[in-house]
Amino acid sequence: MHRLSTRVLDAFLLLWLVSTITFALIHLAPGDPATLLISPTASAEEAARQRTALGLDAPLALQYARWIGGVLRGELGESLVRAEPVTRVIADALPVSLFLGGVSLLASFVLGTMLGMLQALRTSQRADRVITALMTTIYAAPSFWLALAMVTLFTSGVVWLGLPASMRLPAFGMQDPAADPAAFGWADRWRHAVLPLLVLSLPGAAGVSRFARRALLEAAGAPHVQAAYARGLTRGEVERAHILRNALTPLVVLFGLTLPGVIAGSVFVEQVFAWPGLGRAMLSAIAARDYPVVLGLTLVYAGGVVSANLLADLILLRLDPRRRTT
Repeated sequence: MHRLSTRVLDAFLLLWLVSTITFALIHLAPGDPATLLISPTASAEEAARQRTALGLDAPLALQYARWIGGVLRGELGESLVRAEPVTRVIADALPVSLFLGGVSLLASFVLGTMLGMLQALRTSQRADRVITALMTTIYAAPSFWLALAMVTLFTSGVVWLGLPASMRLPAFGMQDPAADPAAFGWADRWRHAVLPLLVLSLPGAAGVSRFARRALLEAAGAPHVQAAYARGLTRGEVERAHILRNALTPLVVLFGLTLPGVIAGSVFVEQVFAWPGLGRAMLSAIAARDYPVVLGLTLVYAGGVVSANLLADLILLRLDPRRRTT
């Protein structure tokens, strides 16, 4: 309990530190949001009035005090560009990022763990090397390059290779503007989601497979595993009761470290595929110097990282009783 309370206190301290540093950096960075909201031919007096209307003429310390006071009251301010509460901007974009991140995270761990088990327990050395080379290549590929490659392959590539037209996938947006939402809503959205989910899931599965392979090989080489075989247990019983169970703890740690990617890992993918999630909102806010939105999204991302780490700690305490005494 003492350790958990300490971690919670550290989490709030970290959130404060991240938000304060972000506030200072974005206000000290070149660029003035007021000049982006007025005509290019506007006078200096008009620019000054716009800065006053946005509250940007106040000293930086006073601006910070106003912002942090609003955060403590549960208010993140109003978007300078969209003229609506930051909480509404986040609420509109959050479901998109949660869908992409959640489905891709689940797919990454399921596929990656299965591949790791296959490599560690079921394949020959030659097959293991082939899978390792393939997974390393996918893991090393930049996400924007992989996204563009997938778009090329499943659009013009389908025609060039003479594949069935049904394999041609939509490259941009969440749904077909001409589709009837009542008739094809979810089916059409899933077709649009295939490419971004592949781009997010494949590198994740490649990383998980390498980690799972190593954890399973270490668990399989433990003395008690050999003793279990000597007692006459079958291969399946040993794998389930001794190897997989012992490899579960490092996989949980990896899951906790990867969990923030549910909301923070799809920034470039959302931009490439034109999905209106948190990542695309963050890039748009940075380009427009929309300070309140940038700060609000930073809090969401930092909160996701901290919460994921706390969740991983709680799960590990449940799985490993030895940690409860530390």
